[in-house]
Amino acid sequence: MSKKRQFMPFRNVLAPVIYGCDPGPALAAARTITEDAHITLVGLMPVAADRSLSAGALGARQVRAQVSELVAGTELRRRARVRVSHKPWDDLIRLIDSIQPDLLVLGWPATLEALGVEAGEILVQPPCDIALVRGSLPSELTRILMPVRGGPQAMLALQLALALGKRSGAELTVLHTRPLTTTIEASRRAQPFRALDRVLAGLPEVNRLEIESDDPAATLMEMTTGHDLVIVGATGQPAEAPSSLGRIADRLLAETSGSAIAVKAKQAMPAEPDQDRTLGQEVISVLVDKWFAENTYHADEFSDLDALLALKRRLGLTISLVLPALNEEATVGKVIRSIKGPLMDEAPLIDELVLMDSRSADRTVEIARDLGVPVFVHQDILPQYGERRGKGEALWKSLHVTRGDLVFWIDTDIVNIHPRFVYGLIGPLLLNPTVQFVKGFYRRPLRVDGKLQAGGGGRVTELTARPLLNLFFPELSGVIQPLSGEYGGRRSLLEQLPFYTGYGVETGMLIDVLEKAGLSGIAQVDLKERVHRNQPLQALSKMSFAIIQVVINKLERRFGPDLLEDVNTTMKMIRQDNDHFYLEVQEIIEYERPPMIEIPEYAAKRGMA
Repeated sequence: MSKKRQFMPFRNVLAPVIYGCDPGPALAAARTITEDAHITLVGLMPVAADRSLSAGALGARQVRAQVSELVAGTELRRRARVRVSHKPWDDLIRLIDSIQPDLLVLGWPATLEALGVEAGEILVQPPCDIALVRGSLPSELTRILMPVRGGPQAMLALQLALALGKRSGAELTVLHTRPLTTTIEASRRAQPFRALDRVLAGLPEVNRLEIESDDPAATLMEMTTGHDLVIVGATGQPAEAPSSLGRIADRLLAETSGSAIAVKAKQAMPAEPDQDRTLGQEVISVLVDKWFAENTYHADEFSDLDALLALKRRLGLTISLVLPALNEEATVGKVIRSIKGPLMDEAPLIDELVLMDSRSADRTVEIARDLGVPVFVHQDILPQYGERRGKGEALWKSLHVTRGDLVFWIDTDIVNIHPRFVYGLIGPLLLNPTVQFVKGFYRRPLRVDGKLQAGGGGRVTELTARPLLNLFFPELSGVIQPLSGEYGGRRSLLEQLPFYTGYGVETGMLIDVLEKAGLSGIAQVDLKERVHRNQPLQALSKMSFAIIQVVINKLERRFGPDLLEDVNTTMKMIRQDNDHFYLEVQEIIEYERPPMIEIPEYAAKRGMA
C-alpha cells in the first residue's frame, strides 16, 4: 500500500559553513525543511581585506574538517573546495549561480556579519530565495506562527511554513491583523490578501487567526508566546537603513526569545497595477503545488488487491462500477471480462457492475447480458423527468440504479483495458478519508494513418479545458486530464452535484467538486497508457463548444451576470463537399440535471424521504 507523499517545494537547499560561525541553527532548519539528500554544504573562509589570502590556510583546513564531520554518515552533499576570499559574499553569489538552489539558509546575524554584508544589501537583490534563521529550532517543533498580510513574500513564507509543518508534524497558525476600523469582509476582499485568503480556504490543516490591531508588530510579539517558531516575510529597505529587514521582521528578530525565520524571495514584484494579480497567481501556485505533491498517485501503488480488499472490508464500504456505453460492441466484452474476473470473481473489490446503455444500435447490450452484467437503458430510467442526449445523462441516472457507497465510471471504448483502470481509482478513496473524488490520467497515443503517435491524444484537454481552468479556476490547474472518462467518488458527494447532460459533464463535475469538497478532496491517479478510438476533429470541436458553455455557466453563477443569455448555442460546422465548403448548423446546449439527492424517487429509494 502506498506511503503518503510529502509536500517538498525545496529540493535543492544551500547551507554555507563559514569559519567562526555555528552552522547548527541554519543546518537544523534546512533539515526540517527538506531531506539531507537535497542539502548542499559549502565552506567559506573570510579573510580581512588588509591581510594576504594565504593567512586563511589554517582556517580553510578547519572549515574542511567541519564540513567533513557534518557530512559523515549522512546524505548531505558538499562542495569539496573551501572558498578563501576577501569578499565571501561575492564568492557565495557565484556558487549560487552555479548550484542554482531553491533556497539559501543563513544564520542571523552572525553569518551575515562573517560574510561582510548588510541585510539590506542581500534583500534588495537576493541571488535566490533566502531564509534567515534566528536561534535554534527545537528538536520537536509543535507550533508554528506565520503572520500574513498578503505581501510579496507571502508565497515563500507559506511554502516554508507548509514544508516545516509537514515534515515536523507541527501545527500551523496563520495570523492576519487588520486595522480596527476595517471589517473582516472588507479586509478579505482587499488586494493583495484576497488571493491569499482563497488559498488558505483550501488548506483545512491550517489554523486561521484574525485580530484587530493598529500595531501589527506589537500584536505579533504578543502572539509569539506559545509558538516554537515564527516565520515572517522580510522587506528590502532604502540605503539609509542598510541593516533593516522591515519593521515587523526587525522587531521580531530583535526581541523574540524563541526561534524565528525571515524570508525574502528572489522574484522581484512588478510595478502596479499588475502587482496584486501576480501575487495572487504566485500564492495560488503554492496551494496547487502542495496538492499535486500529496494527491497525485500511481495505479501501481494499489496493485496488491488482497491488501486493498482488506482495507475495503475494514472500512465497511461497498463499491459500484458503471460502464456507460453507446455502440461499443468492439470493446465492451473485453472491458467486462478484464474487470469482472480479477475484481469481482477473484478479489471481490467491486460489489456491483452495471452497463448504462444509451440505446446502442449494435450488439453492445447483448454482449453485456451474455457476460452476466445487468443492463440499464438510461432513457428508460426516471422517464418522468424526460430524456436528454449525452453521456452526462447516463452518469446522472446511474446514481439512481446503483447502491454502492463509492461509485466509479470508466469508458467502454478502451482498447488496452486492464484492472488498474479500476483499482487505481479505488485506492485513494480507501487510503485517504479526505479524498472525496478521484480522476484518472494517462498517456494518450493518437492514431494517424494507422500508426500510433505517443502523446498525441487529449487535444480538447490541452487546447480548451486546461487553458480555461487555468484562467478561471486556477486551483484546478494541476489536474492533468480533467476530461478523462475514468473517475469516481463517494456517493455522499456525487448525489449533491448537478450533472451536465453532454460533453461538459466532466468539466462541470470537477468545478462543482472543487466548490463542495475543496482541492484537498480531489485526487488524481496515473493509469499509465490508454488506447481508444480517436474522435474526428469536428467532433472535438463540438466537444470544445460544450465545455466552453459549461465554464461560462459556472462563471455566471460565481460572479452574477447572465453571461449565457446572449451567447449563441448553435455551432456552425464547416463542411466540405467535393471542392466547395458549406455550413451545417447544429444546436449544442449543455442542459443541467439537478443533484440526484433532490429527486424524490431517489430520496425515497435511499430512505431519505
